[in-house]
Amino acid sequence: MIIEWNTHIFSPDLQRYPFHPRAAYHPDLSQKSVDPLQDYLDHMEQEGIDRSVLVHPEPYGDDHRLILDCLSQEKERFRGTCLFYPQDANAPSKLTALVAQLPQIVALRFHAHRGKETYLNSFADVGVRNLWKKALELKLIIELHIGPNYALQIAEILDIYPESTVLIDHLAEPHMGNAVEYAHVLDLANFDKVYMKLSGLNHFAKDTPFYLSARPFTARVFEAFGPDRMVWGSGSHQIVDVHMNGFSTADKLKVKGGNLVKLLDFA
Repeated sequence: MIIEWNTHIFSPDLQRYPFHPRAAYHPDLSQKSVDPLQDYLDHMEQEGIDRSVLVHPEPYGDDHRLILDCLSQEKERFRGTCLFYPQDANAPSKLTALVAQLPQIVALRFHAHRGKETYLNSFADVGVRNLWKKALELKLIIELHIGPNYALQIAEILDIYPESTVLIDHLAEPHMGNAVEYAHVLDLANFDKVYMKLSGLNHFAKDTPFYLSARPFTARVFEAFGPDRMVWGSGSHQIVDVHMNGFSTADKLKVKGGNLVKLLDFA
């Protein structure tokens, strides 16, 4: 089974799905279809993608109406992630209500990059810890869109909450840190329930479609996390074949979707 965990759905209908007042950015919607969900379903058909985890986009903030509508229409094939503001004291209760409304929500996403402290600047903050704990109570995966400079903070919180299942987005954005910081990212592989997403190669490599220039780097990541804790996330799933040259077909299939079948209990 091929499973993609990455896609953002955006709608040009800003009356029905407005951007949040605290939106981190505003995407260009001029080329977006009036039916973005059908566009994505067509993409899945063309690319041979069987299931998908939709990632709730930052511009909608903690307003989840669009992703809830998408998940409601595709209850078997889709799962979704959510986002809340740690500074909001009501965020844990809002998270609880959202998951009760639609159990297809499988992950809570945190964003933390150097120079972009829209949501948080420390995983030691009380608001972050309260949201993290609530996500664990609800048996959600913690999805981390972080830069390498946050890896040590993640190790500290995992020492406190070792039961956490964590998925790191976009190879932890290696271009946003230095070699020492990225060594700490690789050290997170020492935690048995930390997974790394093979995605975001286009953020630092330009040789589309397979980003061959990044293979020496991704080889090191695969060495640290192994095929049982890597997840494909974006671009063609043939990227997995290219960057796992020398691995068995069975291991490649784990990364393309097999690992997520286990994590998400996809039928």
